[in-house]
Amino acid sequence: MSVQKVNINDKLSQFTTHWSPKIVGELNGQHVKLVKFAGEFVWHKHDNEDEMFLVVNGAFEMHLRDKIIELKQGDFIIIPKGTEHKPVAAEEVHVMLFEPAGTLNTGDKVSELTVETPEYL
Repeated sequence: MSVQKVNINDKLSQFTTHWSPKIVGELNGQHVKLVKFAGEFVWHKHDNEDEMFLVVNGAFEMHLRDKIIELKQGDFIIIPKGTEHKPVAAEEVHVMLFEPAGTLNTGDKVSELTVETPEYL
């Protein structure tokens, strides 16, 4: 594997779809993904994986069962495995995800938003 730099804005310019994460890197069994959010996602949880969401551009709310956490550019949040959550974005937001390879974007819920095999950019 060769060492290459990745430009986040370049990768983000390569897709327009919402809620469809794209793999842009791998390290130590983890995928680095970029995704664009707009609107509401589905309530879900990941029984075996923690997830990290880093806001690259924009802002969104992470809904948890007991509270709502507002995130803006430069903020990140780690959702521990087993924690029900639902991202909600009033306007388009760009997010970088760090999660174990093979993590299903909708966790324990299968819906029209489920992406079983994310595309590599």
